[in-house]
Amino acid sequence: MKIHISRFLTRTILVLFFAATLNAQDIASFEKKITVKKLSNGLTVLIMERPEAPVFSFFTHVNVGSAQEVQGITGLAHMFEHMAFKGTDEIGTTNYPAEKKALEKVEQAYAAYQRENLKEVGRDEKKVEQLDAEWKKAVDDANQYVVPNQFGEIVESQGGVGLNAGTDWDETTYYYSFPENRLELWAYLESQRFLQPVMREFYKERDVVMEERRMRTDSSPQGRLVEQFLATAFVAHPYGRPVAGWPSDLQSFSASDAKNFFHKYYVPSNITIAVVGDVQAAKALPMIEKYFGRIPAGPQPEALRTVEPQQHAMREVFLEDKSQPLYVEGYHRPNFRDPDDAVYDVMSDLLSKGRTSRLYRSLVRDKQIALAAEGGSFPGLKYPCLFYFFAAPNQGHTAAELAGPIHEQIERLKTQDVSDEELESIKTRAKADLIRGLGDNAGLASQLAEYQAAYGDWRELFRQINRIEAVSKADIRRVANKIFTPENRTVAIMETKPPAQAQTGKGGQQ
Repeated sequence: MKIHISRFLTRTILVLFFAATLNAQDIASFEKKITVKKLSNGLTVLIMERPEAPVFSFFTHVNVGSAQEVQGITGLAHMFEHMAFKGTDEIGTTNYPAEKKALEKVEQAYAAYQRENLKEVGRDEKKVEQLDAEWKKAVDDANQYVVPNQFGEIVESQGGVGLNAGTDWDETTYYYSFPENRLELWAYLESQRFLQPVMREFYKERDVVMEERRMRTDSSPQGRLVEQFLATAFVAHPYGRPVAGWPSDLQSFSASDAKNFFHKYYVPSNITIAVVGDVQAAKALPMIEKYFGRIPAGPQPEALRTVEPQQHAMREVFLEDKSQPLYVEGYHRPNFRDPDDAVYDVMSDLLSKGRTSRLYRSLVRDKQIALAAEGGSFPGLKYPCLFYFFAAPNQGHTAAELAGPIHEQIERLKTQDVSDEELESIKTRAKADLIRGLGDNAGLASQLAEYQAAYGDWRELFRQINRIEAVSKADIRRVANKIFTPENRTVAIMETKPPAQAQTGKGGQQ
């Protein structure tokens, strides 16, 4: 009895603590510290004054990811992310006018090489070899003007930390932190790389990206399985294509393709920037307008037209490899704007969050047939995506054995109410996660920019907690019954490849 009372008191104290903390950090208190302005060219800037230390962090969100690519240029969104660190017309070069001419010759030579190399009829091997040599000579000529890594060196020499970026299916992001007295330097650097990017060392960096793909996908059993899983689950929508790109595209797209991609999608109206830290909006905004206002406005990119058709039959992928077996299962679900989006968040927490989650307790702790098990939404949320289940079997078990126990947990969601204790814990953790995300400048900048870009209002970051709070037991059963159906299921299995049978000679002697 004492144990039950202790747990009850602990949960009550946690709920009261998080409620009080959220109350102190509610929308009204944030509104006093946040300024949002859309510049005349369409770029959205969000500034949050947080003078707890003489530093600031920023997060640049560009509303373009691999979902905006088309066949032939897959991987280009990620490729341009790499190019954004190569400098500008003023950074990373010893003589930009000469370099610009040299880069133009590179593109002319590469286009000539590709025209001959891609011919299906009448391809001249000797001419291909000659044009390849001319293109590579042009690349060498252009490289003589390059000052490698100068952009990053400037940031780090001026106290910048955490310089990085990321690309996924939905977005491309850039971020780092600076001392507060480097705000103008940041505004210049960050705006300049979107005002005057230079496709220098493009083909060298293309090889780097190709090597990343080999390491993360081609040489990774899990990477190959997930790539095949998505390609099978999505027959029309670009969520079925890898962010890394298909190998043939990585070996053929050009710096001209990257420049066209940039001009189409890196327009100010497609960019949101959040700055959080020891900055004053009254002083910072004129400075930000001075630099970012230089970026010319452009037409808003058209919305993605392709919609994944409804799935009518179960789909399966089976791979064998000399590796750890793996099991993946997915079901199509709506995007983040769906009224039931919070229900999927609750189900993900219920199934996957920590050692008390249902998948861990059932498959890992109790049955001991899995090393790990989880579930959630993937690969993006901007468009209808998947609710997935992932598990790795324990030694002595196959990946296929995990299907039954996972389906048991799915049936529980469809037929039985979650307990009051489980639902209460999920809602408490959601509040705790929000508070933790507000704990530092970088985390705040990323969340504010993400929600401002996705919803057009950063306040939705707080309203999401209210939506989770409103989720009921009946909601969970209803949504589970709607999407967890056999005809909506895609399964991908990786089993360990059995060793080759030893060759035997006469009389069974090896």
